[in-house]
Amino acid sequence: MSRQIEETMTAQTDGANWRDHLIESPAQIKDLLENTHRIAVLGIKPDADQPAHYVPEYAERAGYEIVPVPVYYKDLTEMMGKKVYRKIADIPGDIDMVNVFRRPNHIPSHVDDIIAKKPKSVWFQLGIRNDAAAEQLARAGIDVVQDYCLLVELRRLGK
Repeated sequence: MSRQIEETMTAQTDGANWRDHLIESPAQIKDLLENTHRIAVLGIKPDADQPAHYVPEYAERAGYEIVPVPVYYKDLTEMMGKKVYRKIADIPGDIDMVNVFRRPNHIPSHVDDIIAKKPKSVWFQLGIRNDAAAEQLARAGIDVVQDYCLLVELRRLGK
């Protein structure tokens, strides 16, 4: 085997195609949402007037299973009638998506936890972008959506 072919194969297994995991087009988003069933919501809030509450509530009404992972509200053991988890990696079973309601500068502290669970995708809500964290997640083989509102995209798809 030539050295160039060897280097190409090594690069591919080392995450050289990580950019393929950055989801940006409407078709990619549609495909992602059609193949998502279980969503962990990192940063979910109990306040009904907050996007970190009404967006996951809408997703649940649209047929998705929601797993609450609040960052604050340490006394809460349940949200939306479901058991609360404090870390993504502690959630039993598979997770299709982690929907992130955290400020961009807070995301890096959650990346290792997310990678440990190995969800199919991570969705940074509208206004949330952290390119370094997105690259780290994408290099781990996780699809990443940045700066899109899940509720808007679900409505666009008629869900």
